Amino acid sequence: MAEHEHGSMDITEQRKTFHGFIRLATWVAGLSILALIFIALLNA
Repeated sequence: MAEHEHGSMDITEQRKTFHGFIRLATWVAGLSILALIFIALLNA
């Protein structure tokens, strides 16, 4: 079995997936905050 060399794996796809997830989570959080503000204004 070949020895593992730290830092030798290509993680390009993992980085793209992670950045996509962070972008999606940011959009969801922002839209949730806007929805809560809108609901609060309607009930005021």
